[in-house]
Amino acid sequence: MDRSVVLAVVIGVLQGIFEWLPISSEGNITLYLTVVENVDPAVAVQLSLFLHAGTALSALGYYRGEVASFVHTLPAWRPDNAFDRDRSELSFLAIATFMTAIVGIPALLLLEELVSQLAGGAFVALIGGLLIVTGLVQRGVEGRGGRRETPDLLDAVLVGGLQGLAILPGVSRSGTTASALLLRGHDGPSSFRLSFLLSIPTAFGAGVVTVLDGGVPAIEPAMA
Repeated sequence: MDRSVVLAVVIGVLQGIFEWLPISSEGNITLYLTVVENVDPAVAVQLSLFLHAGTALSALGYYRGEVASFVHTLPAWRPDNAFDRDRSELSFLAIATFMTAIVGIPALLLLEELVSQLAGGAFVALIGGLLIVTGLVQRGVEGRGGRRETPDLLDAVLVGGLQGLAILPGVSRSGTTASALLLRGHDGPSSFRLSFLLSIPTAFGAGVVTVLDGGVPAIEPAMA
């Protein structure tokens, strides 16, 4: 079997496992590609971002009922009732996604600059450092959380901005966003549910931006 096909299957399986754990799927897959498979760091980052499109599809399938409910709620949405109980999650997702784009696009440009400037070893060390920071943040929120189940505007702005930073490999998207919601007083199930719902537009967006930025990433046989 073609080596590139085997590698595509491997990183697809890794993405399917890592994405649902608060350990930065992008960071771990980028590390695997650069350290184990000797893939160019720039290509590794592109591939790890593009894989998020698959995450979006799986999350959309799992949360299809909630997504259908949001679609039905949309015609009744108004600015003055945006954060009423039955519309708060839709508003949260929309505003958080917007904030993710505001923060994430400059972060992507910074990431591309870092990849072009840093040597391979330094780039790997950077990812490792961000993974450690992410782990410490999650350790710091252990036992936190409250009883909130309904998000508000501040939740959306905060979580969306932090999620934008998760475009940096090593910063866990789910870990960072769920930790922020816990610190804002949400309970654990609500925090992770909102985080995974938010992954749907965000992951689709990451895939689209990757394609617009450099086309569909591919691993040439010589690279693998």
